Amino acid sequence: MDQALPISETGAKIPPRRTFAIISHPDAGKTTLTEKLLLFGGAIREAGMVKARQDRRQTRSDWMKIERQRGISVTSSVMTFEFGGAVFNLLDTPGHEDFSEDTYRTLTAVDSAVMVIDAAKGIELQTKKLFEVCRLRNIPITTFINKVDREGQNPFELLDEIANTLALDITPMVWPIGTGGLFRGCYDLRSNRLVSAVKPGQDPAGVKFDIPANQQAQLEEDVELIRAAYPEFDQQAFSEGHLTPVYFGSALKDYSVRELLEGLVANAPAPQPRAADTRVVEPTEIPVTGFVFKVQANMDPQHRDRIAFTRICSGKFVRGMKLIHSRTLKPMAIQAPIFFFAQDRSLAEEAYPGDIIGIPNHGTLRVGDTLTEGEKLRFTGIPDFAPEILRRVRLADPMKAKQMRKALEDLAEEGVTQVFRPMTGAEWIVGVVGALQLDVLSSRIEQEYSVPVAFEAAPYDTARWIFSEDQARLKTFIEQNKSAMSEDREGAPVYLVRNSWELNRMKDNFPEITFSATRERR
Repeated sequence: MDQALPISETGAKIPPRRTFAIISHPDAGKTTLTEKLLLFGGAIREAGMVKARQDRRQTRSDWMKIERQRGISVTSSVMTFEFGGAVFNLLDTPGHEDFSEDTYRTLTAVDSAVMVIDAAKGIELQTKKLFEVCRLRNIPITTFINKVDREGQNPFELLDEIANTLALDITPMVWPIGTGGLFRGCYDLRSNRLVSAVKPGQDPAGVKFDIPANQQAQLEEDVELIRAAYPEFDQQAFSEGHLTPVYFGSALKDYSVRELLEGLVANAPAPQPRAADTRVVEPTEIPVTGFVFKVQANMDPQHRDRIAFTRICSGKFVRGMKLIHSRTLKPMAIQAPIFFFAQDRSLAEEAYPGDIIGIPNHGTLRVGDTLTEGEKLRFTGIPDFAPEILRRVRLADPMKAKQMRKALEDLAEEGVTQVFRPMTGAEWIVGVVGALQLDVLSSRIEQEYSVPVAFEAAPYDTARWIFSEDQARLKTFIEQNKSAMSEDREGAPVYLVRNSWELNRMKDNFPEITFSATRERR
């Protein structure tokens, strides 16, 4: 049930919000589905516009060439559109596992997710990892099994795989009539009607088609089995993350895209309460609150801008209002907030719980920061993760050391790459989760800052943040291991670990100290 939203300045009722992410393994069809959702929502006029927008970005930013060359997304994007009387905030996430941190933080800002599965491949490794993140955060999942117009697995076997692998109850919502070369369309199990390829703006009732008698008989048999074997859709079970509605379709051929959107309007949760360090914030509260879950540097390289992607959690935000930055306790006048369509922007005159706005700034806002109208609270659950790859930074031109430092600090603000300053020595250490991040980082530094850099092996396997209530022992540890000590960009002490044996030995020698693979953003 949608919670009441405020009335706009014009007196109009505010449409309900649906803020969701799309998650999948690479090549499952996530980009195609995203584009078709935007087409049905009227946000773009023709297929290919999303790709064209990406190409325009690629001419300005070299790191986007990696997306084109490797056929992957390496950063999250936000797109807002309307459908069925609701406002959708769609957060597209990187599919590649090397950028899982960006995806994890994006999932802190959504209320549900659409999981895209390739009908031929079933549940793949990255799909399962992303699902587990959703499960940890109790995010409801809607499943879209894509590419049923191609040769693939038996639909019932796919349902069994989802149920067994992800431990979910299943409710089929749209069923395929044949697959691969025998695919003839779909059947909407809610309205008991045949579903053909419906173009955006087309009346589904006006689309008629026939199926062969043998497939009609098979469909009737399948429907009878589905009714007997699978539970009816249960809103509470879905909202609690125990059940997933499943839509079979083809994003490329426009099958079941409209039905998926209709299902999200009807069943996806409205903006949910958000946990803070002192209490839970309800979306119906009057004061404005929000948190930064992503920072993108140099969206406009000519102006070295920073855009803080901010989820509105409560209240009615109005352009120009002053909000308190919880980390510094200083007021910020938000004069030019923006709504996103991928790389394009428009001024956000007002925004409501569930909406994502971009706040231009010059390094003031960081991932994890909270904004309020005055209350001292901090939204929780946005961590840093220990890097799995550590590299020394080598500068080709020593005269550009200042520019290199600026580049590293700017890009580290995005929260994907981590930068550690050794307590001894001058060589900076870069930490990433996956090797592809190093390619992106070097490419962006050269393109956006005109500083060619290289990375070489560092004598460390990983890093651990260190904490202790015994400050004397913490100081002793740091002094005894200074050559392996560094600070992250916020000045927190970080122990650079050579191998697991050494880490275990330090844990034994210093039981008062916590060696943590995560650190909560503050």
